[in-house]
Amino acid sequence: MTQQSDAILGRNYTGLQTTALVFLRILVGWHFFYEGLAKLLNQYWTAAGYLAESQWWFSGLFLNLAANPTALAFVDFINSWGLVVIGLGLMLGAFTRVFTIAAMVLLFLYYIAAPPFVGYVYSVPMEGSYLIVNKVLIELAAVGVLLAFPTSMSFGLDRLIFWKKSPEYQALQRANG
Repeated sequence: MTQQSDAILGRNYTGLQTTALVFLRILVGWHFFYEGLAKLLNQYWTAAGYLAESQWWFSGLFLNLAANPTALAFVDFINSWGLVVIGLGLMLGAFTRVFTIAAMVLLFLYYIAAPPFVGYVYSVPMEGSYLIVNKVLIELAAVGVLLAFPTSMSFGLDRLIFWKKSPEYQALQRANG
C-alpha cells in the first residue's frame, strides 16, 4: 500500500499499521462469518442452551428468551444471519462503522450472558480457564480497535461507497475551490 492510500479519514498510518488493521478486520470478519455459517448449516443449532445458562445481568431476560419458542426462533435467526452479515461487511470493508458497532453489541450480549466469573459454572466446557477476560471480551476489544482506527476507506468497499467522504476527494474539492 502506498503512503497516500494509507490516509484513513484524514489520519496517516504507516503501511505496516494499515496492513495490520486491515488484517485484523478481515480475521474478525472471517470469524463472525464462519460462526454464522456454521450455525445456519447446522439444522439442530439453537442458542437455547447458551441463553438458559445465563447467570449475570439480564439473566432473567435471557432465560425467558430461551423458554419462549417464538422468541428463541427470532434470536436464532438474528444471531445466525447477524453473524454472517457482520462478517461479510467486515471482510469486504463495507459499511464497517455500522458492522463494527453491531459486532460490539453482539459480543457484549454474549459476554453478559455467560461471563467468566469466579463461581459461575457452565455445563458447556470452555476451551481454557478464564477469569474475567475470555475470547469474547478480547474480540470485543479488537472490534473496538477497528472502530477507533477505520481502514475501509483505505482498503475496502467503503472507499467506493463513500468516495465523496474520502480524504483524497476532500483534498481535490479544496484544491478546485
